[in-house]
Amino acid sequence: MMPDSPSDDDPRQRVLLVTGLSGAGKTTALRVLEDMGWEAIDNFPIRLLGRLVGKGTESTTRDPLAIGFDSRTRGFVPSAVIDSVKQLARREDLLVTTLFLDCGSGELERRYNETRRRHPMAQGRPVRVGIQAERELLEPLRRWADAVIDTTDFSSNQLQQAVREQFSGTAPQEMSVIVSSFGFARGTPPLADLVFDMRFLDNPHWVEELREKTGLDPEVGEHIVQDEAFDTVFGQIRDLLLTLLPRYRAQGKSYVNIAFGCTGGRHRSVFTAERMAQVLRESGFSPTVLHRNLASRAADEIERPQLGQTT
Repeated sequence: MMPDSPSDDDPRQRVLLVTGLSGAGKTTALRVLEDMGWEAIDNFPIRLLGRLVGKGTESTTRDPLAIGFDSRTRGFVPSAVIDSVKQLARREDLLVTTLFLDCGSGELERRYNETRRRHPMAQGRPVRVGIQAERELLEPLRRWADAVIDTTDFSSNQLQQAVREQFSGTAPQEMSVIVSSFGFARGTPPLADLVFDMRFLDNPHWVEELREKTGLDPEVGEHIVQDEAFDTVFGQIRDLLLTLLPRYRAQGKSYVNIAFGCTGGRHRSVFTAERMAQVLRESGFSPTVLHRNLASRAADEIERPQLGQTT
């Protein structure tokens, strides 16, 4: 569980320790934190951490501090790192959090082969051997970390967004609500908090006069709402969201991404996202609406007709 963010009058200094597997995105995460106003330091010797943050009133700044370290850091021993951080966490003047960046071994191997970089623990052996050795070394830290971000399916931009969502500031902020649409045929959005599959609805793609239109067109919306299941399911999702969102806000969550998916991301998901965004506005929220695949080409081979439908 993530520690609570300090409020403006909280005297504690915020310290974030960033670690993880080599190639999982530590440098990118630290760069984003620096852009957000954190003081960022990479490969800092953990044994000197106590000196860096000072002792009690000796600390002269409340600027949040992000410290990166990994298996390459001098004197790196996971058990010793955990002991050191536990000692720091007992101090009343600090709020200490640990972030671990993970990534699938196959993806890490692909990244190293693509960039032709040497893995720090391979030592002349195949990259996969170094990855496995490092994973075993860091497993105690992964289990112990407050937050884990798996970057296997993340682009650099998606990792940046994930870091911003979790560490966007030291003071409570108004929760941002994103309502998005997407096509399952083009992949599920990795940063979605809540995903609703609308593929059970009758597909407008197989109505010739609607195929080239989208969920933003009234004719498509009229077709979708005629499905006898739409009103019931939409109402259930609406009630769920109106229950969850105030509770997320009360817990200090900064971002909530609500994603509606259909096959191609052009009809059913777009219409449902737009209608749900309107409901949320009427309920006091200010959602941002994003349509990931709205401009994608309509393609029969992607959509595939459902049983009882003809092309």
